[in-house]
Amino acid sequence: MNHRFERTGPLTELGSYPQWAQDLVDACEATRQAVIGHELWDLMREVRLGRYGTRDFMAGIWPVIERFPAYMARNLLKTQYGRSPGDNLARRWLVRNIRVEQNHADYWLNWAEGAGVAREEVLYGPRAEGTQALADWCEEVSHHDSLAAGIIATNYAVEGATGEWSRLIYDSASYAQSLPAQTRAQSLRWLQLHAAYDDTHPWEALEIVCTLKGTAPVADEVDHLIECVRRSYIGMRILADRCVGRTRVYGIVNGAAA
Repeated sequence: MNHRFERTGPLTELGSYPQWAQDLVDACEATRQAVIGHELWDLMREVRLGRYGTRDFMAGIWPVIERFPAYMARNLLKTQYGRSPGDNLARRWLVRNIRVEQNHADYWLNWAEGAGVAREEVLYGPRAEGTQALADWCEEVSHHDSLAAGIIATNYAVEGATGEWSRLIYDSASYAQSLPAQTRAQSLRWLQLHAAYDDTHPWEALEIVCTLKGTAPVADEVDHLIECVRRSYIGMRILADRCVGRTRVYGIVNGAAA
């Protein structure tokens, strides 16, 4: 029986994908909501996170930002041109997008500086306990797991949820106005790119995974992919929890930690 998947519907509609992929998205929805509905984003939107939380956020996610091209490169090494339609699709997509991620690292540092966190603090400063969990997981799954697992954990789960929380912050006029006027556009560049309403990266990643797995993968394989997505969301939630926790400890006074 031919279980090959070829998308025929629109890229950004879930109904265009096999039933198992639709079930995967549904199974992970509650964990995803714990990320995109986290109070951290409201604190940032309302400029109430404070300097300790802001520093933990900028420095805590930096290892993921800095290493993201490496995660994709590790997945690229798993591909073999001509082995399968999924390999070919993944190879072309990863080669095209790896270089783009380097620019994103520069934009992140610009954002941090605009938010009052020195570049040296992001690069070399201590990181709040627990914020490394996401970076460690992305490294593990990209290095040691399958091509499908690596892509669904990073390019689908991490990029997808990031696009949603980025949009929440980018759409806040209060947050934008809190950044120095002379460098505001530069500071907002990372958010602008990730908050793009037509961002297709997570959907393209899902298409790659479905092309790799076909329309009827065995149940154990689907369960593993679900676990990979959930672990990415959990790592993001832990990081957000740590940033908010520091803000609670030090308190908030007029938008700055006391």
